[in-house]
Amino acid sequence: MKFPFVYEGQPYRVLFGHGTLGEVPAEAERLGCGRMLVLSTPDQRAAADGVAALLGDRCAATYHDARMHTPVEVTADAMAVVAKHRIDGLVALGGGSAIGLSKAIALRTDLPQIAIPTTYAGSEMTRIIGQTEAGEKTTQVTAKVLPETVIYDVDLTLTLPPKLSVTSGINAMAHAVEALYATNSNPVVKLMAEAGIAALYRGLPTIAQWPDDKDARRDALYGAWLCAICLGQTSMALHHKLCHVLGGSFDLPHAETHTIVLPHALAYNAPAVREAVGAIKRALGGDGIAGRIYDLAERAGAPVALRDLGMEESDIDRAVELALANAYANPRPLEPHLLRRLIANAWAGVRPDHDTYTD
Repeated sequence: MKFPFVYEGQPYRVLFGHGTLGEVPAEAERLGCGRMLVLSTPDQRAAADGVAALLGDRCAATYHDARMHTPVEVTADAMAVVAKHRIDGLVALGGGSAIGLSKAIALRTDLPQIAIPTTYAGSEMTRIIGQTEAGEKTTQVTAKVLPETVIYDVDLTLTLPPKLSVTSGINAMAHAVEALYATNSNPVVKLMAEAGIAALYRGLPTIAQWPDDKDARRDALYGAWLCAICLGQTSMALHHKLCHVLGGSFDLPHAETHTIVLPHALAYNAPAVREAVGAIKRALGGDGIAGRIYDLAERAGAPVALRDLGMEESDIDRAVELALANAYANPRPLEPHLLRRLIANAWAGVRPDHDTYTD
């Protein structure tokens, strides 16, 4: 265990359980909001309209056009709604797209937020905001975007398709994996990271076969929450850098990209992070950790190759160039030829093992 360390608690309120969606009106009242804007993607319109109905007179407007990677033009469109309806609070229902839009609005207005995640993405627990402009995704860290209240309702995840549940869950795992070897990690976060990975790995295979299993759904959502706390408490490394490059520059879907890249990024860093590898082995129940995560995705029918997401082979060198453009902390030095091998393998869908990224 590493001493000394710093642990900084975040000022959010969490409601976790079954049927907790019904607490939305009370949380809006607690925040002093009477003209709220409910945000979602088009696919979540019906569920978001249900939240608006729950709020009743406290809902002033809805906006159903949130998009992946939080394009600034979408935020500008939503900001016009905020101004027109004199919005005094935000409710985001969905995954990273809806919650990301809520954060982008809060960044510009400092409006209070209630986040209601329906996936395992984890953005709701962080001070991180990612935005895309002119094909480039940038991130910043600010307390202004941290939701005041997060409502986890296990029942809302029951309709999340099995394949998407697995990709979203592996996306969550990635937060905890990188938290285990982050430069600013600490013993408390490491406990959460190991427990979060274990809960997800316990729940996701069951969900892939029996998506209405409430115990598995509870385990997965609980694990995702723990992993999200890890994301909010620590800095990230190679995996997240690559996913930001691939998502923002090549318009690849967020959760699927994380699912494909994580086994490779983990295999790359594993020789330099033995303590983290030990924790992940305990969480996953054995050796071959990169391959176990790859197999979890493949058995669920989730994508394991970037080419299946629409990335061209000719984009590999550009992705390497972008990944090396700005320095960032990583436990293992970035060697350009190995980084190219990593991205090429992820593009082709090669199953990584412990020596894939050694010469």
